[in-house]
Amino acid sequence: MSDTPTSTNVNGPVHVIGGGMAGSEAAWQLVQAGVPVVLHEMRPVRGTEAHQTEHFAELVCSNSFRSDDHEYNAVGLLHEEMRRCGSLILACADEHKVPAGGALAVDRDAFAQAVTAKLTAHPLVTLVRDEVAGLPPEEWDSVIVATGPLTSPALAQAVLDLTGEAQLSFFDAIAPIVHFDSIDLSKAWFQSRYDKVGPGGTGKDYINCAMDKAQYEAFIQALIEAPKTEFKEWEKDTPYFEGCLPIEVMAERGLDTLRYGPMKPVGLTNPHDERRPYAVVQLRQDNALGTLYNLVGFQTKMKYADQTRVFRMIPGLENAEFARLGGLHRNTFLNSPRLLDPTLRLKAAPRLRFAGQITGCEGYVESASVGLMAGRFAAAERLGTTLPTPPVTTALGALLGHITGGAEAETFQPMNVNFGLFPPPEERDARGRELRGKERKLAYTRRALNDLAGWLG
Repeated sequence: MSDTPTSTNVNGPVHVIGGGMAGSEAAWQLVQAGVPVVLHEMRPVRGTEAHQTEHFAELVCSNSFRSDDHEYNAVGLLHEEMRRCGSLILACADEHKVPAGGALAVDRDAFAQAVTAKLTAHPLVTLVRDEVAGLPPEEWDSVIVATGPLTSPALAQAVLDLTGEAQLSFFDAIAPIVHFDSIDLSKAWFQSRYDKVGPGGTGKDYINCAMDKAQYEAFIQALIEAPKTEFKEWEKDTPYFEGCLPIEVMAERGLDTLRYGPMKPVGLTNPHDERRPYAVVQLRQDNALGTLYNLVGFQTKMKYADQTRVFRMIPGLENAEFARLGGLHRNTFLNSPRLLDPTLRLKAAPRLRFAGQITGCEGYVESASVGLMAGRFAAAERLGTTLPTPPVTTALGALLGHITGGAEAETFQPMNVNFGLFPPPEERDARGRELRGKERKLAYTRRALNDLAGWLG
């Protein structure tokens, strides 16, 4: 398909459907380029299974944007690239970060309120609270669909009818949140793994709850035996996203699966007991006040009453009071390698661009980054220019390349950003051998930021 701009209404607005991470970022990039935006958000007119507010960029699962290490971690690199692109999402995240070791985590309410305030105050943003049911009207000649994992059924079906695809979806789970003052710190303790200090942190950013072998095995048995939320008949063949498995599904995969996953005891020393913990449950601060903590990696589909019973088996959480219990929600995405062009336009209807999780990226930051690129592509198109795609050596370009053609269409599944999506670095060590370990990661990140500077021009 040609990269020739398709928009002709150079003075008209771009319509952005969805005020989540991707839609908010897309709208911001457009107005920063001087292009007016009509931002459509169906909440609170129509709610979703997971959202609780009408704020833009509401975080429905974890409050973590994961690692902020831009030298040795691919998602940390994506953070840094977005900062250099003037990202609204990263600016608000930095402003409202909470301690989380080496990760960037945020006070979810303050973060969403900040994003909402920035967008609603901008003179080029027109906010419309409505549901776009079905395909957008033909007179909307430039549209970014950023409706995320909870796209309304009418719009999802209209897009699928247009493309001729069968619906692709999977399930994401949500972890519970505990009131800090209900945690027993005579058993639990503050520490980050290996005492690592991260953004806004001290090296003691997580609350840790240790288990011995007998406690761990009893806990695993309880996870497996607890009643679970039942799927509807039409949902039964829908898979989970591997990066967000319910804790009980991991438990069913083997007795030690969790000890090598979210409950691994490494890098931690229990000050209440000289013995090394057999397994550890970690809780991460969820708001700036430090009054709420979420159970890290403890997404669940257990029924509510059983969540309370089973999670109170964790030492230190015997009297835990829950601000929110875990849950399960459906996630929808397109077969993007088949359906989208390199600038995220729908091949069957180029006036429509897609952004965020619906494109098959996974993660808050990845979703926002695709919104960032969609906004920049749409702005260039509206202004009568053509913006090249970011170099595949950057985190932005590597992720975009994967979802718009780098992945196999027949087996396409949602993907987090990772160094496996990048072309290998050409640098060699002093002996002419391929770089390994940290040197290799540093080669990826240095090259990416250098090449991003060229793209930003």
